[in-house]
Amino acid sequence: MIEVQDLTFSYGKDKQVLHGLNFSVRDGEIFGFLGPNGSGKSTTQKILTGILKGHGGMVSLFGQEIDNLQKEEFFQNIGVLFEFPYLYTNLSALDNLHYFASFYPAEHMRDAEELLDELEFKKDFLKKPVSSYSKGMRQRVSMARALISNPKLLFLDEPTSGLDPSTALEIHRMLLEMKEEGMAIFLTTHNMEEAAKLCDHVALLNEGVIVEYGTPEEICLKYNKDKKYKVQLTDGSRHI
Repeated sequence: MIEVQDLTFSYGKDKQVLHGLNFSVRDGEIFGFLGPNGSGKSTTQKILTGILKGHGGMVSLFGQEIDNLQKEEFFQNIGVLFEFPYLYTNLSALDNLHYFASFYPAEHMRDAEELLDELEFKKDFLKKPVSSYSKGMRQRVSMARALISNPKLLFLDEPTSGLDPSTALEIHRMLLEMKEEGMAIFLTTHNMEEAAKLCDHVALLNEGVIVEYGTPEEICLKYNKDKKYKVQLTDGSRHI
């Protein structure tokens, strides 16, 4: 789904921000991309989503070099959820989704109301303006907007940042279900605990370099001197 080899990028001559990144993301995989602010996470995501041009190295999505992809088909096959929800606040949830859906062929679209229902959006707010929504409600609408075109590849930037625990757990449940259905998910987050719950593989980025790459378990155990980790089951019991 995604293949990246020796990816580099510079903002001008003296500001190289990515230094030869290598990673891959398979179908039906949640891939975690972690790192502090300024490490290059957003730059990488902008390159992968076709927003930022002029990179070095090889970036392939859907089996083709990103520069060779047909733009309309490419954007129909990806969904993007930014950290800060971009919605028209004077429009309702349904109006926002219908507007964004108008940019895509009708045969690709999911039903907006059914999608919001899957996200457990409050029905009595469907036709109320976004300006009246809580952050959690806006995030659900933004998630629906990212999924409206039934994408094969989903990019998420801090999808649960600032959300209450119950809303975050609901989004986690959805992501795992979409993964089981074969969707590839590129998850940018600061939260290693979230990555450990969701991701098949993670890359830790620092100053434009991938300093660790592997499964969450491998990375956690590497820095755990006792070589142990705790598992909490749904019945509340814990095992080491």
